Amino acid sequence: MQNIESAAPLPGDRSRQARALSGLLLVLLGFAALLSLGTGASGVSLGNAVKSLVSAQELSPRDRIVLFDIRLPRIVMGMLVGAALAVSGAVMQGLFRNPLADPGLVGVSAGAGLGAITAIVLGGFLPASAAALFGYYLVPVAAFFGGWATTLILYRVSTRRGRTSVATMLLAGIALGALAGAVQGILVYIADDAQLRTLTFWSMGSVAGATWSKVLAAAPLICLALATAPFLARGLNALALGEAAAAHIGIPVQRLKNTAILMVAGAVGAAVAVSGGIGFVGIVVPHLLRLVVGPDHRFLLVNSALLGAALLLCADVISRTIIAPAELPIGIVTAVLGGPFFLWILLRQRGLLDT
Repeated sequence: MQNIESAAPLPGDRSRQARALSGLLLVLLGFAALLSLGTGASGVSLGNAVKSLVSAQELSPRDRIVLFDIRLPRIVMGMLVGAALAVSGAVMQGLFRNPLADPGLVGVSAGAGLGAITAIVLGGFLPASAAALFGYYLVPVAAFFGGWATTLILYRVSTRRGRTSVATMLLAGIALGALAGAVQGILVYIADDAQLRTLTFWSMGSVAGATWSKVLAAAPLICLALATAPFLARGLNALALGEAAAAHIGIPVQRLKNTAILMVAGAVGAAVAVSGGIGFVGIVVPHLLRLVVGPDHRFLLVNSALLGAALLLCADVISRTIIAPAELPIGIVTAVLGGPFFLWILLRQRGLLDT
């Protein structure tokens, strides 16, 4: 009998490679933030701002407003949204055990969007006491419940006897997205002119309207979700062996599912509420990282947050410069970049999709 030592070796440990990548992604994120801070149609460059700060010269009131009240909250929001979408995509792919799972593709973003649109259009009908209670948090909270309900329905429909059907997941996501879109259409029909302008710009995805109030409204849910994600890593790694095997080694599978669903709903709901529909970040980022660091969620989740934040900041810079002085909605940029990548993933997974 062949002993354990003579068995074929396991793939090499990529932990050192993953930690090195984390350092590189931190540098990339810092560079993207600086590039975003110095980019815009106002003519206020990062070099001039740094030069004024280093030489102890006061920035002009206009430059200070542009840098600290317009661009800086936009950067913070872009980082939060990018990290939330990327980590949510990685968690969903681990939960469904398939690299095609993504909040935007399977209808979670549509459900969160429905919650946000409902709050925007019908929020005025709430009693004054309820409106005062929620304040700026009304839209993120509504988006959270919309994303949570959609994620829960999706999981219940596509999972039977512990096995998730990819075809059912995608078809259910299309159906839920269509249903959410129909209800959104009804709400858009009854919206007034001011609400219509907000909804039209929101639906294409953008962080251009970022303010510190919006950042503070979305940050608690997103930060809580991002802080929860690393605690799911061990369970998601075990879940790759199957639910039965994960349960046998002591993983509380049902609690893991519930926590993952709540985490994705909170992160995606808050992100969609403040930025609108931004697609493909959740599927592109985790898949790219798996090619480098492998499927270990201990490293995949952290690096997804860093790369997602950096990628969205870079996409935002492109959206501000490609047709300057006008701005292209960032959702269009991510769709142009992510669409071909998704087709490539489909070709690579063709054998899986055919079964």
